[in-house]
Amino acid sequence: MKLLVCISKVPDTTSRIAFSDNNTKFSTDGVQYIVNPTDEWYALVRALELKENLGGSVTVITVGTIEDEAIIRKTLAIGADDAVRIDATDIDSYFVAAQIAEYAKTQEYDLILTGKETIDYNGSAVGAMIAEFLDLPYISLASRLEMTGTVATIDREIEGGIETLEVEGPCVISCQKGMAEQRIPNMRGIMTARTKPLLVVSPDLGIPSLTSVTYYEPPKERQTCHLISPDNVEELIDLLHREAKMI
Repeated sequence: MKLLVCISKVPDTTSRIAFSDNNTKFSTDGVQYIVNPTDEWYALVRALELKENLGGSVTVITVGTIEDEAIIRKTLAIGADDAVRIDATDIDSYFVAAQIAEYAKTQEYDLILTGKETIDYNGSAVGAMIAEFLDLPYISLASRLEMTGTVATIDREIEGGIETLEVEGPCVISCQKGMAEQRIPNMRGIMTARTKPLLVVSPDLGIPSLTSVTYYEPPKERQTCHLISPDNVEELIDLLHREAKMI
């Protein structure tokens, strides 16, 4: 089985977020980057489990610059067999998905897995776009994935229950909580990751970006919490009306 896992770098959740150039650019000063958790914990680990049970290989792919190679090496340390870096800045979801699809269309992957979304932009768009570019079936928000031959059986959480689907591969699947459990790279994995192949390919220069950022706005600071006695209903109503503007 030949599996492709799409990964992205995101700011560590402990990083202090700031903007520059009159709030039109994300400031990378002092930001520590990590592998996007849903890509790593769910998509990558489930791909590794499938490889261990059924045989095959796991390739990770990302759109990024040479600065992203430390993050790629972590996925190799966890267990991926090789990696591909499309040498371009990840401008927007359309650009990223189109670049990955352009590479994947000649590689004959049995499954393409992504995390459900990145934790910085929460767009949940790349997987669906890749499927569209490759004209493949797409299943989103999968919480369980089993393979029988070329048929994938997938569970998705829906309102009020679980939906079970079957789809003939190849296909694209986005993964969420429940798909797998996080793996920590061990020393052997870290050492072997240094020698695993990392292919750098040139981007397709004909693929445009379709969106641009005009302005970033930080969230408003949290307001002071008012503690009101449960016996003082009049004060509660007054605050909801006069300050919160809720009634």
